[in-house]
Amino acid sequence: MTPTPATKPAKINADRTAGLLTLEWADGHRSEFTAETLRLLCPCAFCQGEAGRPGWLDTNPTLTAIQAQLVDVRLIGAYALAPTWADGHDTGYYTFESLRENCPCTECAAARRRPS
Repeated sequence: MTPTPATKPAKINADRTAGLLTLEWADGHRSEFTAETLRLLCPCAFCQGEAGRPGWLDTNPTLTAIQAQLVDVRLIGAYALAPTWADGHDTGYYTFESLRENCPCTECAAARRRPS
């Protein structure tokens, strides 16, 4: 998929101490994800499930401090980020498109609640 200004980050900042991932998009929008929110969005097969089987996140887990501690973030090509968590989990590739779709800001959250 060709990135649009809405799905192309102009700036990415992972503040490990504060547990905050901030993306500033080419269209001027800003998305801030807490580490806990980001971990609960993990798109990997273990967390989301696969082949009709439920994933770990389907159990509605309560995250421990280590599970929600952001240790590192790697850029995957020009399309995704891969966080590493203090518990060693690092298999989730968060596409820029999915991060924008799940932006937790008030404006984006309200738009997702509106009927289409």
